Amino acid sequence: MSLPAATPPPPSPGTPAGDPVLELRALTRTHGSGIAEVHALRGISLSVYPGELVAVMGPSGSGKSTLLTLAGGLDNATSGQVVIEGQDIASLGRKGVAALRRRSVGYVFQDYNLIPALTAAENIALPRELDGVSVRKARKEALAALAEMKLTEIADRFPDEMSGGQQQRVAIARALVGDRRLVLADEPTGALDSETGEAVLALLRTRCDQGAAGVMVTHEPRYAAWADRVVFLRDGSIVDQTLTTGAESLLAAGATGAAGTSGSAGAAK
Repeated sequence: MSLPAATPPPPSPGTPAGDPVLELRALTRTHGSGIAEVHALRGISLSVYPGELVAVMGPSGSGKSTLLTLAGGLDNATSGQVVIEGQDIASLGRKGVAALRRRSVGYVFQDYNLIPALTAAENIALPRELDGVSVRKARKEALAALAEMKLTEIADRFPDEMSGGQQQRVAIARALVGDRRLVLADEPTGALDSETGEAVLALLRTRCDQGAAGVMVTHEPRYAAWADRVVFLRDGSIVDQTLTTGAESLLAAGATGAAGTSGSAGAAK
């Protein structure tokens, strides 16, 4: 894989075609009760369409990671709905949600979540095998994903034999392998140098350009610039989202509490 140009393409204006891949409908998540009650998310509504990459930004504690875990079916909302490709995941049951994640959702975790007893190629191939793909085909797909990440040489290494950056790229390869309609990435460049981070963003951008929907949490305006839309969270609510304002302007507005609400309530791109 040749490294991409460092300058991301400009976001394309207009409303995306087709039905949304991901819909968050009046989503709330509350932890604890009484005086210990914490509102992690407060009525979030957001739609993400095929071909669209959405960057989610905001200060620590604003609800960014909670939004992703709910969107990926890794936690249950207190109220509201998470709808993936027209299916309310609350209606699928535990096994149904797990099958949906394996088949349609790629998730990049902050802490990698690689299985220590499996090699890089095996970690990437496992979700495909669990979904009925043959071992041979799953390994072929895994090796292709590793080659795309320029990691062919570590295919048979175990996680404790990899650097943090290599583990992160393996986790990203696992999230992108197969026909993933929705890619959720929580700080996907956190353990990577600038050059590799740009290459990873180019891969995410390419997957979305090919028809997937992507949601990425990031603190970095330069990485948010790869997205079509930037959504800013504060205290568990969407306080702004934009196609045209730079991510740095959003951060400044959010930090001073001056962000407007005209783009809130999950308005679609």
